Amino acid sequence: MGKKSKRYRASLEKQPKNALPLSEAVEALKKYDSTKFDQTVEVHMRLGVDPNQADQIIRGSLVLPNGIGKTQRVVVFAKGDAAKAAEEAGADQVGQEDLAKKIKDGWTDFDVCIAAPDMMGLVGPLGRVLGPRGLMPSPRAGTVTPDVAKVVGEYKAGKVEFRNDKGGNVHAMVGKMSFDTPKLVENIKAFTNFVEGLKPQSVKGAYVRGVAICATMSPSVRVTG
Repeated sequence: MGKKSKRYRASLEKQPKNALPLSEAVEALKKYDSTKFDQTVEVHMRLGVDPNQADQIIRGSLVLPNGIGKTQRVVVFAKGDAAKAAEEAGADQVGQEDLAKKIKDGWTDFDVCIAAPDMMGLVGPLGRVLGPRGLMPSPRAGTVTPDVAKVVGEYKAGKVEFRNDKGGNVHAMVGKMSFDTPKLVENIKAFTNFVEGLKPQSVKGAYVRGVAICATMSPSVRVTG
């Protein structure tokens, strides 16, 4: 781990020792020393799931009430009317073989990749490039869909996608530090409530074991349940 900056060390001194109610946790996060850029705010949830069990994988996507504070770059694999609709919905790039070749050659300068079902034969071989970056279209995440235009609109409006990691944790971007407290609280609540609603029936004991929020260059703040 690299040496922490003077600003970060100063923020650590302000870090609350105990978990706080959500609105107070957001306020505490905002009291850390500011940076020259608008930091991204994230929520991290530690779940009591076994990531090795297929029926305990926690994955999904949702549109946050107040967006995420950035315009996501969206590419779409589609043809015909679907391609035209995706372009009209605001997709940054729409294509078929040309787009596949570009990605195969190493281009991944985008945040979301959406594909119509009839394009998966073309998209499948791109898994080696897209998979490790979390960009591979998936029916479960809603990025393989016949209604590509609708999904483009959702991501442009602030949709976030998530999947638990090997430790059973889920993470998501929930806004920017410039958001006022009520907006951040609303976004975080929307996300945590959504994840809580995905609890697998096979999970025994506590499902949500811990929640924390942090910003790009700030220490975390733990949130009470």
